[in-house]
Amino acid sequence: MPADVVRVEPVALMPTQAGCAVFLGDGEKVIVFYVDPSIGASINMALANEPAPRPLSHDLFTDTLKAMGARMMRALVVKVEGEVYFARLFLEAQNEVMERKVIELDARPSDCIAMAVRCGAPLYFLKEIWDNLEDMSEVLARMRAEDGG
Repeated sequence: MPADVVRVEPVALMPTQAGCAVFLGDGEKVIVFYVDPSIGASINMALANEPAPRPLSHDLFTDTLKAMGARMMRALVVKVEGEVYFARLFLEAQNEVMERKVIELDARPSDCIAMAVRCGAPLYFLKEIWDNLEDMSEVLARMRAEDGG
């Protein structure tokens, strides 16, 4: 993994007209990530530790990993093109059929967030990307104050 990374965690979710705003923070800065309603609901349920009545896509993927003796190691946001973000999902597999293998997959950051929350895996941004994103800490604080907490 590159040395210049920033570890982030979801700090808030808020509904929007088009979906959900996911606020990610590193303890010093907060950025906002917009996701579609289904991903927002998936992240919210995982953060609240509320099981869905039926498995969601992220639950199915997580359950499949466990059944195959694999786990999510981490996710890393690696690139931005225009307004599109790109991430890499790192999995580790080892079972009676194969020796330890690390698998790196192309993934949407929104899916990486949902998976990381479910798996307890860390989520990272390349520092050069993180440093160029606008700090939304004050906006989040204002929104929380308006909502009463």
